Amino acid sequence: MDRSPAKIFEALGDPIRRRILELLAATGEQPAGAIVTAVRRHAAISQPGVSQHLKALRDAGLVRTRAEGTRRCYTLDPDGIEAAQHWLAALHDSLAPFAQPLDALATEIARGTRARRTGGEISPAAPAGRAADPDAPAASPRAPSRSDPAAS
Repeated sequence: MDRSPAKIFEALGDPIRRRILELLAATGEQPAGAIVTAVRRHAAISQPGVSQHLKALRDAGLVRTRAEGTRRCYTLDPDGIEAAQHWLAALHDSLAPFAQPLDALATEIARGTRARRTGGEISPAAPAGRAADPDAPAASPRAPSRSDPAAS
C-alpha cells in the first residue's frame, strides 16, 4: 500500500472514487454491495467497475477492507486521510514566509495614507530588510551646528 501524495491524489482524481469516500465518511463502514448500490444511483457503472475503484482506493491507502464471511466491508483509512491532510497543510504553511513582507507593505501603505490625510511627512523607512517600528519615537530635527552655513 502506497500512501504517497501522488498516489492518494491520483485516486482522488476520479469523481466516482470521491463519491465512494464521501459515502464512507457519511455512513461509516459499508459492505461492498451497499457501496455498489449507492454509487449506481449516481452513475451508470457495473459492480466490477465499482470493485476496481475500491481497489484503487485501497491501494492508495484511503480505505481499509475487512472480511466478514464472504463479504468485504470497507471503511475510511484514517492514516491515508491524515497523509492527504498533512500534504495539504504543508502547502498552506509554505505561504508563511510571505506574511511578514506583506505586513511591512501594509504598514507602508498605511503611513502613506495617514500622511496624505494629515498633510504630514512620511517618516523615513527602516534600513533595508527591516520594517520601521511604528511605536518608535519620531526622530527630532537636527540642531544646526556652528559650521552649518544655514545657522548664521
